[in-house]
Amino acid sequence: MYPLRGIFLKVLSVTAFVVMAALIKSTRVHIPAGEAVFFRSFFALPVIIVWLAFRREIRAGLQTKNPMAHVWRALIGTSAMGLGFTGLGMLPLPEVTAIGYAAPILTVIFAAMFLGEQVRAFRLSAVAIGMVGVMIILSPRLSGFGGASAETLGAVIVFGSAVCGALASVFVRKMTAVESTSAIVFYFSLIASCLALLTIPFGWVIPTPREVIFLILAGVFGGLGQIFLTSCYRFADASVIAPFDYTSMIFALLIGYFLFDEIPTKVVLIGAAVVISAGVLIIWRESRLGLERSRQRKVMTPQG
Repeated sequence: MYPLRGIFLKVLSVTAFVVMAALIKSTRVHIPAGEAVFFRSFFALPVIIVWLAFRREIRAGLQTKNPMAHVWRALIGTSAMGLGFTGLGMLPLPEVTAIGYAAPILTVIFAAMFLGEQVRAFRLSAVAIGMVGVMIILSPRLSGFGGASAETLGAVIVFGSAVCGALASVFVRKMTAVESTSAIVFYFSLIASCLALLTIPFGWVIPTPREVIFLILAGVFGGLGQIFLTSCYRFADASVIAPFDYTSMIFALLIGYFLFDEIPTKVVLIGAAVVISAGVLIIWRESRLGLERSRQRKVMTPQG
């Protein structure tokens, strides 16, 4: 294990995804979300193929035992992406990032519901704290729900993206039992590109040269982010790497301030801090349980 290398790759992944979101956000005034999803997915494919070729895993990336699982995973993941991109055009980048932190909290709930994973009192309490944080972030937007403002709708849409993202994570957990990581990464981008084409009748436009560059770069950064994310777990345990997910708020704050003149409210920052605290508690607890299981296995292993 090389934990520092794993952490470095995780931070690179987080940075790549925030840059990708910023590139998408800069085009959302003119480019529909479905069209943005296509560029993000399609132009990630060359990056992923080069990565697979470098690792000599193209054959592994194309082999699948359950094609329909990839289709269902892509449907959920593409929905998360489309809703997220829609929300980027309606809310500040830091706020979208903060609401997105609901996804790992919801994953715990969905894993218990659909995978039968045990959720004990400690994790359940951390989940409850996390959901309180999410409600704090959403509260200013939802207080005007009757007026159906763009910001209120945007908050609901981004939360919907987090729900779909959590469901996709649970689906991927189940798929990893029979599918390689390479196959999951490759087929998601491929199928998402095809699904995005179905949105053409809903108003695709001809992008400007600047928008084309930004959209292609969004795909490239999305592909790189996926590669860095996949690679980081080869060098460090998930419990070591997972807390660095929350560095995305730092990058979102900087990019939002300097590129989009966005200043997050105190409510968003407080809510984000509560959600991050809950996430770190869950990660810490999982780390402790992992150590306990490791000790138990050592005790049970016959000494020869």
